Amino acid sequence: MEDGLATKFSSAEKRHKQDEKRRIQNKKVKSSVRTASKKVVVAAQAKDKALAESTLKEMVRQIDTAARKGIIKKNTAARKKSRMQRLVNVLGASGA
Repeated sequence: MEDGLATKFSSAEKRHKQDEKRRIQNKKVKSSVRTASKKVVVAAQAKDKALAESTLKEMVRQIDTAARKGIIKKNTAARKKSRMQRLVNVLGASGA
Protein backbone atom coordinates (compact mmCIF):
# COMPACT_ATOMS: atom_id res chain seq x y z
CA MET A 1 0.00 0.00 0.00
CA GLU A 2 3.04 2.25 -0.17
CA ASP A 3 2.26 2.98 -3.84
CA GLY A 4 -0.87 4.95 -3.00
CA LEU A 5 -3.01 2.00 -4.03
CA ALA A 6 -5.38 1.24 -1.21
CA THR A 7 -7.26 -1.99 -1.82
CA LYS A 8 -8.56 -4.60 0.50
CA PHE A 9 -7.46 -7.41 -1.81
CA SER A 10 -3.87 -8.52 -1.74
CA SER A 11 -4.24 -9.97 -5.24
CA ALA A 12 -5.07 -6.49 -6.58
CA GLU A 13 -1.99 -5.07 -4.90
CA LYS A 14 0.16 -7.82 -6.39
CA ARG A 15 -1.35 -7.27 -9.83
CA HIS A 16 -0.66 -3.54 -9.55
CA LYS A 17 2.99 -4.18 -8.65
CA GLN A 18 3.38 -6.60 -11.56
CA ASP A 19 1.75 -4.18 -13.99
CA GLU A 20 4.01 -1.36 -12.88
CA LYS A 21 7.11 -3.53 -13.28
CA ARG A 22 6.01 -4.59 -16.79
CA ARG A 23 5.17 -1.00 -17.76
CA ILE A 24 8.66 0.17 -16.84
CA GLN A 25 10.32 -2.70 -18.73
CA ASN A 26 8.14 -2.14 -21.83
CA LYS A 27 8.98 1.56 -21.72
CA LYS A 28 12.71 0.71 -21.78
CA VAL A 29 12.28 -1.55 -24.79
CA LYS A 30 10.20 1.01 -26.72
CA SER A 31 12.76 3.69 -25.93
CA SER A 32 15.63 1.54 -27.21
CA VAL A 33 13.69 0.86 -30.43
CA ARG A 34 13.19 4.62 -30.94
CA THR A 35 16.88 5.28 -30.24
CA ALA A 36 17.92 2.62 -32.75
CA SER A 37 15.57 4.13 -35.34
CA LYS A 38 17.09 7.57 -34.81
CA LYS A 39 20.59 6.14 -35.31
CA VAL A 40 19.53 4.71 -38.68
CA VAL A 41 18.05 8.06 -39.74
CA VAL A 42 21.16 9.99 -38.65
CA ALA A 43 23.42 7.56 -40.53
CA ALA A 44 21.23 7.84 -43.64
CA GLN A 45 21.25 11.64 -43.49
CA ALA A 46 25.05 11.55 -43.19
CA LYS A 47 25.05 9.35 -46.33
CA ASP A 48 27.09 6.70 -44.52
CA LYS A 49 25.83 3.51 -46.15
CA ALA A 50 27.92 1.09 -44.08
CA LEU A 51 26.89 2.65 -40.78
CA ALA A 52 23.25 2.86 -41.89
CA GLU A 53 23.20 -0.83 -42.79
CA SER A 54 24.79 -1.93 -39.52
CA THR A 55 22.46 0.24 -37.42
CA LEU A 56 19.50 -1.00 -39.47
CA LYS A 57 20.46 -4.58 -38.67
CA GLU A 58 20.56 -3.75 -34.94
CA MET A 59 17.23 -1.89 -35.14
CA VAL A 60 15.53 -4.80 -36.92
CA ARG A 61 16.78 -7.17 -34.19
CA GLN A 62 15.35 -4.95 -31.46
CA ILE A 63 12.03 -4.47 -33.26
CA ASP A 64 11.64 -8.20 -33.87
CA THR A 65 12.31 -8.93 -30.20
CA ALA A 66 9.77 -6.29 -29.09
CA ALA A 67 7.16 -7.66 -31.51
CA ARG A 68 7.75 -11.24 -30.40
CA LYS A 69 7.22 -10.24 -26.77
CA GLY A 70 4.07 -8.32 -27.64
CA ILE A 71 5.46 -4.92 -26.65
CA ILE A 72 4.71 -3.55 -30.11
CA LYS A 73 2.25 -5.02 -32.58
CA LYS A 74 3.38 -7.18 -35.49
CA ASN A 75 2.16 -4.76 -38.15
CA THR A 76 3.78 -1.80 -36.41
CA ALA A 77 7.07 -3.68 -36.38
CA ALA A 78 6.75 -4.51 -40.08
CA ARG A 79 5.91 -0.88 -40.94
CA LYS A 80 8.88 0.52 -39.00
CA LYS A 81 11.28 -2.00 -40.57
CA SER A 82 9.94 -1.30 -44.05
CA ARG A 83 10.31 2.46 -43.74
CA MET A 84 13.86 2.23 -42.45
CA GLN A 85 14.82 -0.34 -45.10
CA ARG A 86 13.50 1.99 -47.80
CA LEU A 87 15.56 4.84 -46.34
CA VAL A 88 18.73 2.74 -46.49
CA ASN A 89 17.92 1.39 -49.97
CA VAL A 90 17.51 4.92 -51.35
CA LEU A 91 20.92 5.70 -49.88
CA GLY A 92 22.41 2.75 -51.74
CA ALA A 93 20.75 3.70 -55.03
CA SER A 94 21.89 7.31 -54.90
CA GLY A 95 25.43 6.27 -53.95
CA ALA A 96 25.76 3.94 -56.97
